[in-house]
Amino acid sequence: MTIKDIFTTMDYGPALESKSEALAWLAQHDNLVGHFINGKWTAARDDFATSNPATGEKLAGVTKGTPADIAAAVAAARKAQPAWAKSGHKRARVLYAIARLMQKHARLLAVMETLDNGKPIREARDIDTPLAIRHFYHHAGFAQLMQDELPDREALGVCGQIIPWNFPLLMLAWKIAPALAMGNTVVLKPAEYTPLTAMVFADICMQAGVPAGVVNIVMGDGETGAALVTADVDKIAFTGSTEVGRKIRQATAGTGKALSLELGGKSPYIVFDDADMDSAVEGLVDAIWFNQGQVCCAGSRLLVQEGIADRFYAKLKARMDGLRIGDPLDKCIDIGAIVDPVQLAQITAMVSGNREGETYQTKAPEGCFYPPTLITGLSPASHLMQEEIFGPVLVATTFRTPVEAVEIANNTRYGLAASVWSENINLALDIAPKLAAGIVWVNGTNMMDAAAGFGGIRESGFGREGGWEGLAGYTRPKTSAKPVKRIAPFGSAGGTATDPLDRTAKLYIGGKQARPDGGYSHAVFNPRGKLLGHVAEANRKDLRNAVEAMNAAKGWTKSTGHLRAQILYYIAENLSARGDELAKRIKDLTGKSGTDEVEQTIHALFTFAAWADKYDGKVHGVPIRGVALAMHEAVGNIAVFCEDASPLLGLVTPMAAAISMGNRVTLVASEPFPLIVAEIYQILETSDLPGGVVNILTGDHADLAGHAAKHHDIDAVWSFSGTDISAVIEKGSASNLKRTWVNNGTSIAPTARDWLAAATEVKNIWIPYGE
Repeated sequence: MTIKDIFTTMDYGPALESKSEALAWLAQHDNLVGHFINGKWTAARDDFATSNPATGEKLAGVTKGTPADIAAAVAAARKAQPAWAKSGHKRARVLYAIARLMQKHARLLAVMETLDNGKPIREARDIDTPLAIRHFYHHAGFAQLMQDELPDREALGVCGQIIPWNFPLLMLAWKIAPALAMGNTVVLKPAEYTPLTAMVFADICMQAGVPAGVVNIVMGDGETGAALVTADVDKIAFTGSTEVGRKIRQATAGTGKALSLELGGKSPYIVFDDADMDSAVEGLVDAIWFNQGQVCCAGSRLLVQEGIADRFYAKLKARMDGLRIGDPLDKCIDIGAIVDPVQLAQITAMVSGNREGETYQTKAPEGCFYPPTLITGLSPASHLMQEEIFGPVLVATTFRTPVEAVEIANNTRYGLAASVWSENINLALDIAPKLAAGIVWVNGTNMMDAAAGFGGIRESGFGREGGWEGLAGYTRPKTSAKPVKRIAPFGSAGGTATDPLDRTAKLYIGGKQARPDGGYSHAVFNPRGKLLGHVAEANRKDLRNAVEAMNAAKGWTKSTGHLRAQILYYIAENLSARGDELAKRIKDLTGKSGTDEVEQTIHALFTFAAWADKYDGKVHGVPIRGVALAMHEAVGNIAVFCEDASPLLGLVTPMAAAISMGNRVTLVASEPFPLIVAEIYQILETSDLPGGVVNILTGDHADLAGHAAKHHDIDAVWSFSGTDISAVIEKGSASNLKRTWVNNGTSIAPTARDWLAAATEVKNIWIPYGE
């Protein structure tokens, strides 16, 4: 091609990145990938191959980890953890050394990532590798600050971590850096398709002086990952598909293991009619065709305001025609190869099976490539609008009003990310908090940083990675848990009731006392066997009615913190006025003085009234010309199984914590001492609390736990019950991957901030500024 031809066609010439250094590095390791356990490489085997998806060329043979390999890695991590956790400063120095060495070997890491994954070298070199390095630098600082800033927190112990194939190096950094910073040790399993950068990282750990056993890497496939999930670890951190995340939730149920899940998404990309269309089109290229669309937070659902849809689609198609697809090592390439033929077949099948809308496709080379695809005219309920394709396929529909845009955007089981494009900042900031997503970008997309948390809600998982909020997933309170024993209700000693009139306590649903659906009740006796009265036996229909009442009370979430504080103070005032009566009732029920419990309950109400308008978010210092706002939002509908021993305090504390943050709550009262609810109903009815915000049931915790965990309109379940229902709740929660907070048969003494963290989600809203 002559200079004249180049200027005539404006075609890009090839600008290939050399792969010779990466291949030489693999050759030094005999083109075999083994495990890195206790600071050493194990004997490697060629159990399966990892290949270059762009060419099909075998890069190396990979050793498949066995349960014995996992056990050895966990044992090494367990042995190394106590010493590693002792000094935050020493951890900071090691993390800093890792970051410096990653910078030194940045080009090797980037080329290896492209060879193994198929993503364009520009992305691996300019985005993934620098951001991975940034995570180790940033978390070196957290290690240094932990003793001063998190004095009441400690490491979990050994963390099992399972990462996906779409961002092998970056996900490794997201998992390992915070875990090490907080004093944990790790066993990491890379994805089957992409183990090579983890191998390079293990070599860097050796060079950086990471103590033996602190970082362990076991290669393998899904069976290896399953062995890690069931191993003797203290936490599982998983990034991958929603279906696998669901299985992990079920497998870890009742084990006491901490769990964080970063799963799939179907993120909306909302373009209003006043948006800068050229910028929105360019942002969309990054949102959906970055990494061939193999991104959990990809802006794969385009929502365009109806009046500009035709013009926007025309601009988008013109931009699609200019995208360059080919050899990922070519620095001029925009779109590389799909990671594996299996993934390519899945994308192809989903698109070819679609019979709706209008499809526009460009061309792709032969091999493991898929062309950029746009499918317009779909309905919000279309299969492709609802299901994650995980490829370079954009599906689109239109909307007319901002209200409709929010409804369509939230019409999904996922809740990972969203983009909002508008030149009207008032409109953008009105829409962002209304979107069901863990991260929202205003006039931008795919902005991420170690200083800002990343993670989703709904079936996109739970937990955050990055920022201060991400550290909570790798620490726990410095408390010693004691086993909780179920308190059996007192039995009858015969005779008559202390009150001859039948005063059966009903349920409290929607701001009113309600008879139980089943029509059953049971007797409550005092320690001397005297009958005190009867309480209703709630069933799943009553639970359903309570959920409907919570749904009808969504206006509470929109109320101001000041209003919520006033009502909590009013509840405390009314409760205090009946303090002597409540103390006597507690003594009648439990045989112990209730005076202190009443005072502690009033104290708890004042505490959460105080926090209602003071639990502020953060402004993260991210490296953009703009801000990332970490906003605290209500979780939604919360079901709580109250503790046995303290019938009043155990009921009111979770209630106050939940509603102070704008949640609606259904409380299942203390099993052995439920009769306290009769007094609580009267207090709530006279405290200006809107109906449906607080609902109270009485009955068998074991019977109701599974129904609450599986109910799709309940967003979180907490259990402090003496009945062993933790496993039932965690297993049932897998149905829609709701958050859970359970005691696993031990006593827990949460601080006020622990309660507030459980009652809120963190949404990061990125707002760039300037022209």
